[in-house]
Amino acid sequence: MLTISGTGRRVHYRRCGSGPMLLMVHQSPRSSAEYTALMQQWGARFTCVAPDTPGFGQSDPLPETDDAKPEIADFADALCEFLDALGVDRVPAYGFHSGGIILVTALKRQPQRFACLAVGGYAIWNEQEMRIFGERYLPEFHPSDYGEHLTWLWNRMLEQSWVFPWFDTREEARLSVAHADIPRVAQAVSEMLDAGNAYQAGYGAVLRAPRDIPPSDADVPPCLITAYDGDPLQEHIDRLGEMPAGWQAEKVRTPADHQAASLAFLQDHAADEASPDLPEDGDEGWLSLDGGLIHWRGEKGGKLVLHGPAGELAEPAAGEITIDVPGHGQSDDFEDMRGAVEATAQALGSPQILWPDLPSGDPAKLYPDTMPDRFGQYLQRAWAVARAEVFFEPWYEASAASAVPLDEAALNPAALHARALARIRAGDAARRWHETLIAIDGATQ
Repeated sequence: MLTISGTGRRVHYRRCGSGPMLLMVHQSPRSSAEYTALMQQWGARFTCVAPDTPGFGQSDPLPETDDAKPEIADFADALCEFLDALGVDRVPAYGFHSGGIILVTALKRQPQRFACLAVGGYAIWNEQEMRIFGERYLPEFHPSDYGEHLTWLWNRMLEQSWVFPWFDTREEARLSVAHADIPRVAQAVSEMLDAGNAYQAGYGAVLRAPRDIPPSDADVPPCLITAYDGDPLQEHIDRLGEMPAGWQAEKVRTPADHQAASLAFLQDHAADEASPDLPEDGDEGWLSLDGGLIHWRGEKGGKLVLHGPAGELAEPAAGEITIDVPGHGQSDDFEDMRGAVEATAQALGSPQILWPDLPSGDPAKLYPDTMPDRFGQYLQRAWAVARAEVFFEPWYEASAASAVPLDEAALNPAALHARALARIRAGDAARRWHETLIAIDGATQ
């Protein structure tokens, strides 16, 4: 996590590998998480740095009002501000789809910041296509009382690979890359849930962006644009027109071909430099332990405050550190949950661990299966639990004897959204954390 000086805007970024820095900009409405596997591959050659663009993932959004929404230039400038905050003057960069739009815009505004670009698919929409997108592509996305928005979200993300745009059900709109890859859809759904309605600002800026590349006589760094078979932007390769010197565009057969061509191009144009020393904020970060990462926030040396099963870290008070316990929130899962927590406390200098109270009820019933399924029913299951736990304790005992005083604030859709998303992210780790706490309580009696 890194705070931008002057604005206070916080940017979450991922880092992997060694060697010269490579900036990687994700597509919308995703986050840098979509590059996790690719960063591990390319990390053998580059120090891959992938920020969550404003309003996506864990990064703060750009300011907006009812009368003025951020435009593509604002997102491009925000990217350059991030480079400034890192202390990086010039860098090669890679972006896919809308990530490429942001990068090309940044290159046009500050060409000296980039050694080269590799772009996966570059959209050149015609007026008719722009009109279609403007009318229906970016509906408002807000939590609803009974979770109807989750049904829409699952099907929108799933069917985006069947037809493009997602709402165009004509035979002519069919894609050749249709799939029902459940983990892939679930990851996209999770990232959209993180962004919420802020996705409109970032995605909208991309769709409103001018559809041009630098003129053929522009003095700009080299760029490679590729698009693979089945990518809805592959036909846009033919719309690019005359390009500047050092720019090239190619149609390739597979996503692997696109990635291989991009990596080779980036390697050809990147300087051979040592891994950069990248700054991070001192009050939030991801601690690397043997087996994964733990997300923490607060004052190092403070008491370690832990949340309960199916929860996530809270804002720490003075003298405290909070974490997403293993398998929850932004933390990786660990087989030995207690061991990971105790190692975290030691690494962060915490003199005391404040273990959470156990929720009442049978752990076998408290944490129903939230494994993503073909029809997205796990989303509604988590939402139903988030509502029921406001009425009863334990939530699965729907009876007068189990009724608890109603808290209307806890039934606010935003509050329901936060609890349901925490439960979805925790999955089976919530039950295992409960069982870990039972064992710890028994050991301390």
